[in-house]
Amino acid sequence: MDKNNQKQSLLKNFSFAFQGLRAAYQEEYSFRIELFIALLVVILSVILRISSLEWMLVIIAIAMVLSLELLNSRIERMMDILHPEVHDQVKVIKDISAAAVLIASLMALIIGLIIFIPYLF
Repeated sequence: MDKNNQKQSLLKNFSFAFQGLRAAYQEEYSFRIELFIALLVVILSVILRISSLEWMLVIIAIAMVLSLELLNSRIERMMDILHPEVHDQVKVIKDISAAAVLIASLMALIIGLIIFIPYLF
């Protein structure tokens, strides 16, 4: 593959990824809420002028929550398509997928508290 085709392929892949983000934003209420919270955290981080290390932790925490939410949403949707009737194992799969988002969200909250409490009090 020549460099021109590689560049077009890369751009096409990014295009697909942005289409996925747009679809998640349009279809997933939880993703929109988490994105809004992330925006508030970023604004607070700018206002408080947190350190570079703190920025890295904030960015990682936000990325983990949003990424896991995207995966959770797709796992749930895929299970609904593959197994539309109620099934105990499907419920377990969905619950475990949701638990991953919960754990990431709780860890992000703890990271946020550790970073922001000293600035606020």
